[in-house]
Amino acid sequence: MTAEQVAVLAGTPVDTKMGVDCLAKAGLTGLAFPLASDPRRQTAFQLSSQEEKTAAVRAVLEKARSRGCEKVFVYCNSLSGAVDFRPLAEEMDIPIVTPLDIYRELAPRYRRLGLIAANAQGLAGIERTLFAANPELDLLGACMLPAVLSIESGQPPEELVEQHHLPELAEWFRLCGMEALVLGCTHFPYFKEALAKQTSLPLIDPAEEMVRRIME
Repeated sequence: MTAEQVAVLAGTPVDTKMGVDCLAKAGLTGLAFPLASDPRRQTAFQLSSQEEKTAAVRAVLEKARSRGCEKVFVYCNSLSGAVDFRPLAEEMDIPIVTPLDIYRELAPRYRRLGLIAANAQGLAGIERTLFAANPELDLLGACMLPAVLSIESGQPPEELVEQHHLPELAEWFRLCGMEALVLGCTHFPYFKEALAKQTSLPLIDPAEEMVRRIME
């Protein structure tokens, strides 16, 4: 175990564990702090008032700090879009890394991007971030909560990709001129390899750069 512990915040126990596993591959110790019990409750939480969401996240951060966490790894795109973590990081004097941090750097590199997210909250949050960083960006998006539910149920990636017609969706993005497809949900690396075998469109996953940043 490393001396430094990282709090992993995400929407459900499944993607929170994915975040812990992601850090473990880099030799970091993550402690799991899910904000909801399942994807539907996660969406309901994200639709609550800003005051309620901020208070709930602040309470989780205080709990994480009491357990010795010195940094925060937000392994959830839609949560990152629903809660502004920057003032919380300043208020609580704790480094917080989210997928949106990576998208801010990513946007200027592209002219046309496809985006799939878990829900419209995630889609809107990522869209705001990408457009703020690159107002000239052309963006096409889709919500994929059914795919998230399949991941949560443990469906094999190859079956999931076929059931939800992800190769056809990726091909539609490609035919529309998109340069790459952003996997705008931290559940989605689960099927990244299976989908990559069936599309020529580059797939963008922000997790690797997030890990690099949390290690700084």
